[in-house]
Amino acid sequence: MSIFQSLNTTASALTAQRLRMDVISSNMANVDTTRAKMVDGKWQPYRRKMIVTEPNEGGFSAFLNAAINKDTASIGNGVKVTKIVEDQTPFKLVYDPTHPDANNEGYVQLPNVDPLKEMVDLIGATRSYEANVTVFNATKGMLMKALEIGK
Repeated sequence: MSIFQSLNTTASALTAQRLRMDVISSNMANVDTTRAKMVDGKWQPYRRKMIVTEPNEGGFSAFLNAAINKDTASIGNGVKVTKIVEDQTPFKLVYDPTHPDANNEGYVQLPNVDPLKEMVDLIGATRSYEANVTVFNATKGMLMKALEIGK
């Protein structure tokens, strides 16, 4: 196990949480966007986006096998974002016959973005980011103390 592996693991989590915050910011910015992309010649509202994360290597079975075989070199390799997916929940319908994108009945399709849900996700991502910064700084402090011992 490299002395920098814990820093790399924490850095991967910081990167994933930063992307998560960026995606949440994009969702919040488009909460009222009714013309995001063209589908079958018709404008569709913005769809909420979410990130999908996975362990960098293996999964639970790989970690279990590594623990059984006492192979500590492959334990804890961090996380990676594998893709950004669109939330497939239906769009919100709001009655507003004066809106330029209203249908024949006067209903407008609005994005499936819930600002309250986004704020909760943002708080979770921020707390996770802060926790990983704390871990990074603690690891850095331990490495600095180890270097001082070696003098």
